[in-house]
Amino acid sequence: MPASCEEAAPAGRLALGLSYRGSAYLGWQSQPGGQTVQDRLEAALATFAARPVRTACAGRTDAGVHGLNQVVHFDAPVAREPFSWVRGTNRYLPPDIAVQWCQPVPADFDARRHARGRRYAYLLRESVARPALEAGLVGWVFRPLDQAAMEAAAAHLIGTHDFSAFRAAGCQALSPVKEMRRIAITRRGALWRFEVEASAFLHHMVRNLMGCLVAVGQGSRPPDWMAEVLASRSRERAAPTFAPDGLYFLGPVYDAALGLPEHNASIDWLP
Repeated sequence: MPASCEEAAPAGRLALGLSYRGSAYLGWQSQPGGQTVQDRLEAALATFAARPVRTACAGRTDAGVHGLNQVVHFDAPVAREPFSWVRGTNRYLPPDIAVQWCQPVPADFDARRHARGRRYAYLLRESVARPALEAGLVGWVFRPLDQAAMEAAAAHLIGTHDFSAFRAAGCQALSPVKEMRRIAITRRGALWRFEVEASAFLHHMVRNLMGCLVAVGQGSRPPDWMAEVLASRSRERAAPTFAPDGLYFLGPVYDAALGLPEHNASIDWLP
């Protein structure tokens, strides 16, 4: 809707949908050097609003990981129309970060705490030669993968489990117990897409799962090995952490009553 047709939003709490290519950044969370997505977003918001702005996100992404519908909330220091926050903030953001939408939310809305689930996709190229045009945007393997074996391994992960075996040493989550709701594996030519949805994810959890799925897909481990790793609750039993390049945060899942978009044009770009 054109900005001229919108009613001015009162200064209050707003939610933004953000997309970004994570290759140039040290992850989401603000750091002293300023080379994070949060640092760039808050600087752009502050410039547009002419006042400091602090944000909180639905899911912190690691260095090199991309976001397609990252949701953040902040308390607007000035009143602007919702779409003005989109256009005005994007004016001060680098080309690889862009606000996709803005929407007023209740004063107690919290992008992280109100999320009922989170979704990720991992893009993986299977080819004898390394990626070029898509370098930094896909993972890469040069040995063939067996889809049926990977799907059999993934089936062991569905349900509520202790995912300690797939948890990074520095993970700050209060509990390793999460509900894995869905793992879908599809292929189009040389490109594999792994899509996962869970109640929440531990630090490096998706990348550690990918390392194990690839080990099974390449035949170095049988599918039932995934169940053994899961039951062990030991990170040492799992495969090495896979590269961040092909990992995309598709966004959080909220109660439908909030009316927050779960889809935007950036998601359509993803194969």
